[in-house]
Amino acid sequence: MKLIVVTTPTFFVEEDKIITALFEEGLDILHLRKPETPAMYSERLLTLIPEKFHRRIVTHEHFYLKEEFNLMGIHLNSRNPKEPHDYAGHVSCSCHSAEEVKNKKHFYDYVFMSPIYDSISKVNYYSTYTAEELRQAQKDKIIDCKVMALGGINEENIIEIKDFGFGGAVVLGDVWNKFDACADRDYLAVIEHFKKLKKLAD
Repeated sequence: MKLIVVTTPTFFVEEDKIITALFEEGLDILHLRKPETPAMYSERLLTLIPEKFHRRIVTHEHFYLKEEFNLMGIHLNSRNPKEPHDYAGHVSCSCHSAEEVKNKKHFYDYVFMSPIYDSISKVNYYSTYTAEELRQAQKDKIIDCKVMALGGINEENIIEIKDFGFGGAVVLGDVWNKFDACADRDYLAVIEHFKKLKKLAD
């Protein structure tokens, strides 16, 4: 099962080093999600990440970055719902119900289905699915290798995600909560935690 990490919405000093280390530890895909931030900050971050990892980065904003940095692709959501008219390449998108997944997944390389569990990073963003509904969606072949689970995923429930038949687990809060940009001297806790998740996902 793939392991995908979404960036924090804001930039911080050690970010490029942590992202590079995550790729070195086997991170499959990174989603660069920086809502309402100037493109130049994303550009700067990308120039600090070794080029060989750019093909594993998907951007949620500033879609021209895909070509400029030879990224893996772009991600559509309610803020950026349409790909550029002359765009060709990898596209993923966010879905918030089994019905939406069913209707959309054939048009995309993969889709995010969320929130599977209560969100760790977003306040008052609660799961909208029961285990029974997810099992049913698996039976109905709505959940398959093109569907990535997002929302509240951690080491306690990642095995269950695999069991539900998802093609990947998308983590955000569970990884970044292990690093305090203001207080931590190093980011070993993030990397060690990621290695645990990776082992469970494989």
